[in-house]
Formats: sequence, structure tokens, C-alpha cells
Amino acid sequence: MIKYDLIKKEAKTSARLGKIHTNYGTYDTPMFMPVGTQASVKTLSPEELKDIHSGIILSNTYHLWLRPGEDVIDHAGGLHKFMNWDGPILTDSGGFQVFSLANPKDIIEEGVYFKSHLNGDRLFLTPEKSIAIQNKLDSDIAMSFDECPPASADYDYMKKSVERTVRWAKRGKEVHDNPRQALFGIVQGGVYQDLREYSAKETVKLDFDGYSIGGVANDGESKEDMYKAIEYSVPFLPEDKPRYLMGVGEPRDIIEGVIRGIDMFDCVLPTRLARHGHAFTQHGKINIKNAKYKEDFTPIDEECDCYACKHYTKAYIKHLINAKETFGARLLSIHNSRFLIKMTEDLRQAIAEDRLLEYRDNFMEKYYGENK
Repeated sequence: MIKYDLIKKEAKTSARLGKIHTNYGTYDTPMFMPVGTQASVKTLSPEELKDIHSGIILSNTYHLWLRPGEDVIDHAGGLHKFMNWDGPILTDSGGFQVFSLANPKDIIEEGVYFKSHLNGDRLFLTPEKSIAIQNKLDSDIAMSFDECPPASADYDYMKKSVERTVRWAKRGKEVHDNPRQALFGIVQGGVYQDLREYSAKETVKLDFDGYSIGGVANDGESKEDMYKAIEYSVPFLPEDKPRYLMGVGEPRDIIEGVIRGIDMFDCVLPTRLARHGHAFTQHGKINIKNAKYKEDFTPIDEECDCYACKHYTKAYIKHLINAKETFGARLLSIHNSRFLIKMTEDLRQAIAEDRLLEYRDNFMEKYYGENK
């Protein structure tokens, strides 16, 4: 199960230091969680994930349901044994993927009809089915099945969606049947302050083990809307439970989320950028395919302690990416993932020393070339 201890609140912000106690050890927050959609963080081994100080990692209920199937994973002894990961795992509910594949008319009170992205089969997912799949996956944290409406949804639709998500959360909690597994509720409501407050209050009444803020990493919303959604939600979440901002991995957004009281973040961004030759650095994101790196025999980031930066140069990694050698994407994935994890380590130090806003301003100036 999951237990959260609040260790300290930062003096000038809503940021907090905490510890999450899991079935596989205790981890400090704020934290960034690498995403292993199909029981694998793309191109990285479990040993490499350990080397970059990963704590909790994610897998995706929808994808594992379709392939290889929850029964296969159950027969393997659960997701940890199946993927050889002896750390904590969070499984999302599949909601985001399902709603990206569904038409509005296919969303009914019982669940959602949609077509498989693999073969076009007509599928039906309900709150109960999502929880049953996650129970069999035996992840450490399961997520409630929620509706993920687009950022452009009008108030009336968003209100109905939020009310449905609360009903679905209750249904999922009632059938949750894995005593080793924590269950998180999800706050929705778009950019509407009253709906965020309603969603948070009603979800908290159901007494989940932790709470997530959803609907902030869909296509279409602005940074300002994302930050407002957090501000509208956090005040109504309990201080003794972890808070998770779903699908967020841009450095600016992690920092602003921490300032507003978020503990946990996840995103596919580090490995997705790596596959396209992009790397995070202290001085901003770079495209290693650029000609100027052809004879640059320095590390990706002089300040980084990852395996890629210790042993390889930009020139070599540029060559690998241009030659479409998988090792290049692996090295950039190691680096990008470590960059965000190291950033959360630095954020924790800044919170401990009550200098988070100073850290934010310094980071913004170096990374984005701007002052906050």
C-alpha cells in the first residue's frame, strides 16, 4: 500500500517535501516518474532506470489489456515479475487512450465503446473493468477510470463529464480488490474553477489513497490554464495524501507544479524527444542533429552525471542518430530521463532551503533565457 508523510512546506510557496512509502521502499517527493507504457520504458533496461535514480515508473492499462493481456501478466506473477522491475509501479486507467479513440456518442453511463488501435475491434471499457485489469496487473498504484474531455469542451459538457467521473470513481472503488494496491482518484473540471472545486471535494469524500489532477496535458490548453487548473484543485486536496499531476514533463511545468503543491509527475517526453534527437540541457533543449555538433566532443550537458554524459560526446551521439543507430536514442533517453529526475532532486534541495522561487528564476533564465 501507499503511505505519504509530509516532511516540510516551503516558506514562500505551496511546495512540499514528502516521502511516499510503497511496497518496494520509500521515495522522496517531488518526483518525476518515467513512463513504461507497454511494460518497458522505451530503450531503457531496469538496471539503467535504477542507475538514473528512478523511483516509481508507469505502465498503461489500455495497452497491456490489449497486448499481451492482463491474464498473461497475472500468470507471470504480476507486472513486476513480468518486466523484472523491483521498484514501485503506477498503472494509469487507460482513460486517456480510450477517450482519444472514442467518439462522444460512444460514451455512456456504463462505460465507453471504442475501436482498438491495433486491429479495429470494437471494445467496451468500464470503471469496473479498468480496476479489474489493474488488480491483475498488481501494480502498486492503480488509477480510477475517468473521462478525459478535450480542453475545448464547453461548460455544460464539462459539468456532465465531471459528475460522471465522480460516479465512475465510486464504482471503481467499490470493486477494487487488491490489498497490496493503492487507488488514486482523479480531479477533472477543465479550466472552470467551480467544477475543479466540486470534482476535488466529491472525489476526496470517497477517501482515496492519493489524488491526481487530470485534464491538464490534453491538446489545446495553455500554460496559464494548466496552472489555474492546479490552483483551483490543490486547496481542496488533503495534505496527508500524495498529489499527482498527470502527463506533465516539460521542465517549466514541473517547476510551476511543484510551486503549487504537486508531488508527482510523469510524461513520455524524455524518451520521445530522444528518439527525435533532442536533449534537455541546463541551457535549454538542443537538437543533436544540428550540423554544429558534428565535431563537438563535449558531453550533452557538462553538469549532468548520467552514463551518456560521462562516456560519450555530442559528436558521437549525433552520428548515431543520423545513422539511425538505436544506441543513440538509448543514450539520449538515459540522459533526458536523468535530467528530469535530477531536476526534482534539485527542487527538493531548494524546498529544504526555502529558496524555491530563486531556483525557479535561475533555472528559467538559463534554460529558457528569460526572467520570471
